[in-house]
Amino acid sequence: MLTGATALVTVAACGGQPQGSVHGPDPGIGHIHGLGVDPSDGAVYLAGHYGLFKVESGTAAERVAGRIQDHMGFTVAGPKTFLASGHPGDPSPDAAPHLGLIRSDDAGRTSTTVSEAGTADFHALQLAGDALYGFDSQSQRLRRSTDGGRTWTEGAEEEVIDLAANPALPTSVYATTPQGLKVSGSGGMEFEEVAGAPLLTHAEQPAKDLLIGSGADGRIHTSRNGGRTWQDGGTLPGRAVAFTAVDPQRLLAAIEDGTVLESKDGGKSFAVIFRPASG
Repeated sequence: MLTGATALVTVAACGGQPQGSVHGPDPGIGHIHGLGVDPSDGAVYLAGHYGLFKVESGTAAERVAGRIQDHMGFTVAGPKTFLASGHPGDPSPDAAPHLGLIRSDDAGRTSTTVSEAGTADFHALQLAGDALYGFDSQSQRLRRSTDGGRTWTEGAEEEVIDLAANPALPTSVYATTPQGLKVSGSGGMEFEEVAGAPLLTHAEQPAKDLLIGSGADGRIHTSRNGGRTWQDGGTLPGRAVAFTAVDPQRLLAAIEDGTVLESKDGGKSFAVIFRPASG
């Protein structure tokens, strides 16, 4: 398990590799890789290059457990229950380079390894009922688990940026790729292009037939019929680097400068809820 003190940061920083717990100048948040809301208390969490952070105010975020550790594929699985992957903060040359799948049951204060330690780096994780999908950047393949991530079935090879799925359709999963939005009805074994879909960097499926995605230009796009037709929504003030749907109306998005925005109307409009202070 991983433990440590807590730290409050007010500025985001990028570049470099995680170096363990904070010693000396705080490196900030770094690139934001994921967003989520803990249903136990409604707190917003940012998964960054330099740790997992709990938003405390419009300009301050607390580093959970004081731990510097790259968090990829951050997913809220339930109250105080988080899944993630990424890279350890231990600078030791003997440390495994990839975390595999990790799980926390106390809102990130401690975590345990579920599987694939040292081998898999899940850049995207997506729950769909009893199914868990993960895109492993090392093998460039989608994987599917039906036992909480302890064992995996290897699926199609794709250039996945983000994944979207819904509990009502556990064998269906969408993937945003550089070539366009794709969908699999076979649990990730094979994919086909979603004809006519806008080019999306991120996508979510908060309801059975509802898809909400962010385009490369920051425009929000919505489909209410499983991707057959699309409607334009609001526009973010930059390209999204992380995007999630808490529910069909509440969306969270982070842009490249570390600003986090929230929509309460399904992506028609956004308001800033966190902006890292300049110093």
